Amino acid sequence: MGKISEKIKFIKGMDVSTLLELESLGAKFLDADGDERDVLSILQEYGTNAIRIRLWNHPYSQEGEPYGGGTNDMNSVITLAKRVRERGMYILLDVHYSDFWADPGKQIKPKAWADFTGKRLEYAVYDYTLAMLRNFRTEGVFPDMIQIGNELSNGLLWPDGKRPNYENIAWFVNAGIRAVRAVDRNMPIMIHLDNGGNNALYREWFDSYFENDGLDFDIIGLSYYPFWHGSLKDLENNMQDLAQRYGKELIVAEVSMGYTMEDYAKYENLKQGERKGMATKPSLVKKIEYPMTKKGQADFMEDLMKRIAGVPKGLGRGFFYWEPAWIPVPGSGWATEASLKYMKDPGPCGNEWANQALFDYEGRPLPALDVIKKFKN
Repeated sequence: MGKISEKIKFIKGMDVSTLLELESLGAKFLDADGDERDVLSILQEYGTNAIRIRLWNHPYSQEGEPYGGGTNDMNSVITLAKRVRERGMYILLDVHYSDFWADPGKQIKPKAWADFTGKRLEYAVYDYTLAMLRNFRTEGVFPDMIQIGNELSNGLLWPDGKRPNYENIAWFVNAGIRAVRAVDRNMPIMIHLDNGGNNALYREWFDSYFENDGLDFDIIGLSYYPFWHGSLKDLENNMQDLAQRYGKELIVAEVSMGYTMEDYAKYENLKQGERKGMATKPSLVKKIEYPMTKKGQADFMEDLMKRIAGVPKGLGRGFFYWEPAWIPVPGSGWATEASLKYMKDPGPCGNEWANQALFDYEGRPLPALDVIKKFKN
């Protein structure tokens, strides 16, 4: 069993999985002085000490068309991880076990595993995880921590591992854990659910997982988006209970907060019917405790960090802000026509996240970054 490195007392992490795509499309980031810089360098100056990178099995159509959203295949993840490692930052590898987004609304088997069931699917998870980690080690970018699956609230590898079939869920997660332990017995392993304010979900999920012989692991990861997942008090109460109930380290593995409701259509250069628009719909924003302003975003982050740091026994170990650099540039969206077909999603595409980044639409750092830098735990 592994613990998060003692070199990092409190993780101030960022998920920048779309970065290579953004850079290839001309995205530029400025520091506080207005000078153009590598965004990893800027984030590190604001206290970032860890980077989370998602990995998809094969994010391309049968014809080789990229799926978008960063098209995070093995090669792109290794390229980005090398840049992170050069800066001495911690790496969390987020393995989706899908060719594209895996979340509570979709956990689609990789195309190569589409006909696999039962033991064959379990072996595929093990073999893929083993080979993937050996490849990362060969490339000199072995991760510091790994997620087995992404937002597993409703399971993984549907329909076989769909909740409430916790027996199959445990089989598949166990296969990933066994593969990690075969490569590095001390690698910290995370199991990650969404809806961080929903204590009943977490209790049911982890109780059922262990009742079905789920293997032990190290970290419970939570997603918390204030417009979807309840109040900060709900999140705090859940973390407090999880710490007492399971004794695991806790990381808010995904979090974000908007800083504006100003539209960014002119930056995307898409027709209205081609863009999905903001995830933070006005009806959702009404539920948020903090206003969608620059100050509101900064105050939210300070409140979040205090609540994580206040988890009993020092088990609140930090956060990863989700896609702080996903500013609106033409060509970078959550999906492409090819990936919409894979997901059987009506679309449209476009950027849903730009008003929740930690850089404004012009790539300038926002006040929340100063708050993150100054926070001491």
